[in-house]
Amino acid sequence: MADTVTRHSPLAHTAGRFANATRSSGGDLRLAELPFLTQIAVRLDPKGPAADAVGLALGLQLPLEPDTAVRAGGRFVLWLGPDEWLVVGPSDSSGDLENLIRTAAGDEPASVTDVSAQRTTLLVAGPRARDLLAHGCALDLHPRSFGPGRCAQTTLARAQVVLVARDDPSAGFWVLVRSSFAGYLADWLLDAASEYI
Repeated sequence: MADTVTRHSPLAHTAGRFANATRSSGGDLRLAELPFLTQIAVRLDPKGPAADAVGLALGLQLPLEPDTAVRAGGRFVLWLGPDEWLVVGPSDSSGDLENLIRTAAGDEPASVTDVSAQRTTLLVAGPRARDLLAHGCALDLHPRSFGPGRCAQTTLARAQVVLVARDDPSAGFWVLVRSSFAGYLADWLLDAASEYI
């Protein structure tokens, strides 16, 4: 008889603590894990035909400006480097999304890798979200510098993360963190949030 595989998110044990902090903040903060989002790493020539074909398949143009993010439907594409992007989509769409990108790239030189299990995603939202993140991040998080549609590879509380300012300011930020650092970062966020709850 085959064993049944059950997925567990890196922060499943933290959901209650996030919910309590969110309630206690009186609407100033919202903390949550967004587990199992699909994450596909893409590397290709941004000026080659594969870039246009992948963009067309995704329904958007790959962002070419550093530290920008674009969205089409439920998919986000984050600029990580001159020839590197991270495509983030709904959970359980990894195989479909990876195949879509591979098929679009065709025979052109490209690297398409499912890295969904590498990171989990934290949501930090609410009027105090920027203040909370500023406690441990050296980036200027003011909306004029890091407003909607911006992303960056940076450190938060000494953990390497990809920080994304969502396209609607009320939607807050995504913090993509390696699964092995997720517990540490969750504890840090809850501790840093104590002044707002």
